[in-house]
Amino acid sequence: MTLVLREGVLLTAVGLMLGLAGAVALTRFLAAVLWEVTPTDPGTFIGVALFLAAIALLASLMPARRALRLDPMVVLGSE
Repeated sequence: MTLVLREGVLLTAVGLMLGLAGAVALTRFLAAVLWEVTPTDPGTFIGVALFLAAIALLASLMPARRALRLDPMVVLGSE
């Protein structure tokens, strides 16, 4: 379970870092369409990042729980 979750968390962290960097880079293009929020509002960035991280963790947890239910000897014997 730890192996599957670790891979999911690593991919999520890389995606969040790239996404945050891209979002900060594109803020000047979005400034015209934002109302009552600054383009680099830290609360919005943190809130969205935490929401996406929670969704990604739940998405990683499902296959990890499924892998936990399998018998390793049966899986290795089928290969």
